[in-house]
Amino acid sequence: MGWVQTGLDLLVVALLGATLPFAIRLERALRTARQDRAALEGSAAELGEATRLAEAATTRLRATAEGAGRQVAEKLAAAEPLRDDLRYLIERAEALADRLDSLVRSARPLTAEPGRAAPAEPAEARSQAERDLLRALKAVR
Repeated sequence: MGWVQTGLDLLVVALLGATLPFAIRLERALRTARQDRAALEGSAAELGEATRLAEAATTRLRATAEGAGRQVAEKLAAAEPLRDDLRYLIERAEALADRLDSLVRSARPLTAEPGRAAPAEPAEARSQAERDLLRALKAVR
């Protein structure tokens, strides 16, 4: 049985020798997988931190947007009475302008009468607006 035992031992040694390169490759692959796993766990932790920061930023942004919306609503509420006041003043100004226009039209025949002369004022005493108004009135005649 000596030669059978020796043959079997040689066969086992040959098989172990054949598996040695595969074992070395497997060990390298496992080492790489462990390194990748550590990097992956680190990346997962960083991703979790980034997600937490993004959620916090979103919350702050939402709060800021709500605050800005409230401020705009307050300003709008404060501006509405002013808008109504301005609308009222514009309506009154239009009515007064129409009334002034009718008074100017009714006064034109009086100034056109030869017997009535307007009091003379020095041109320097009149403002630019008065001079422009007089010029416009003369152009309309």
